[in-house]
Amino acid sequence: MKYNNGKNSRRQAIRGLVFAFVLSAAPFLQAPFANAGTITNRKITLSTSVGDASGVTYTLTSDALPTTGTAIKSVGVQFCTSLEGACSTPAGFSASASTLAVQPSGVGAGSGWTVNTASAGSLRIVNAANATNPSGSVSIQWGGVHNPTATNTTFYAKITTYSDAAWTTAVDSSDTALSTSAQIQVVLDVNEALTFCTGTSITGQNCATVAGSTVDLGTASTTATATGTSVFAASTNGEHGYTVTVTGPTLTSGSNTITAMAANAASSVGTSQFGINLVSNATPSVGSNVSGTGTATAATNYNTADSFRFVSGNTIASVSAPTNANTFTVSYIANIAGVTAPGVYTTNLHYDATANF
Repeated sequence: MKYNNGKNSRRQAIRGLVFAFVLSAAPFLQAPFANAGTITNRKITLSTSVGDASGVTYTLTSDALPTTGTAIKSVGVQFCTSLEGACSTPAGFSASASTLAVQPSGVGAGSGWTVNTASAGSLRIVNAANATNPSGSVSIQWGGVHNPTATNTTFYAKITTYSDAAWTTAVDSSDTALSTSAQIQVVLDVNEALTFCTGTSITGQNCATVAGSTVDLGTASTTATATGTSVFAASTNGEHGYTVTVTGPTLTSGSNTITAMAANAASSVGTSQFGINLVSNATPSVGSNVSGTGTATAATNYNTADSFRFVSGNTIASVSAPTNANTFTVSYIANIAGVTAPGVYTTNLHYDATANF
């Protein structure tokens, strides 16, 4: 009986020792993670979230790392389909061609970091020589990443910093969610276009406001020049711009006419003259210079102040490239000689714009 009691006592003592050993060993097994912190305010942004896209830039940013007294020698971001259980890399995701776009910040040394592409499912950087503790906000930017194939699919990133250069001794960690998305294509057809309008008044370059079709030069006199104006506005997306011409007869009353100015000349009171130009004039005081944000200009024979001309079929304005709208003011002058026959003199002029596509 004493022998059995002694044996039982020894067994109980051994059990006590084993139990005590397990309790004392538990803190030792957890020691490497005892000081680990959670990386806060972390996110990973993608230059494009389109599924199956290649050459994508992944940028990891966060507040300062929680553990600042340990130098970081490597960082790893593992991509998984789920945060539960074993990590399964999302189909199509690959870090095999990843590059380090710029040297990272906030993880220690400002140089000496390189990419490790040994794991296609993880983005990694390493600097075995880093002895600088982390400080400041974190930014790590990888280029050349291939997105998961599926669109509109959530995947996850497990972020971990390490105190060694082999991604084994964790310091801080966290995770975040990302998602691919379908590319939305927006289509807009822009047709070849020429906007052109004529009238006697317009607000700015807005053809919707153009009005009027008659220019009344008043009553002719041998002592004063009769004047009037009309307007036209134009714009085009034509590759080579547009050309505006004027066609029609001079002022006519039955078989009588006012002489069209076949060459550029000044207004001459008492002489039979009919002419136009597209600028502001002083003698006589009539007209305005071109306005608007476009680049069209008046043609050479019609762009000089106080110099007038009228030849049917002449180009009076043009531009050689696509242009926003311009508004031109056409100035008309009419002079008569003492022998000019009485009558009502009229003409119908056509202003034609041709886009050069």
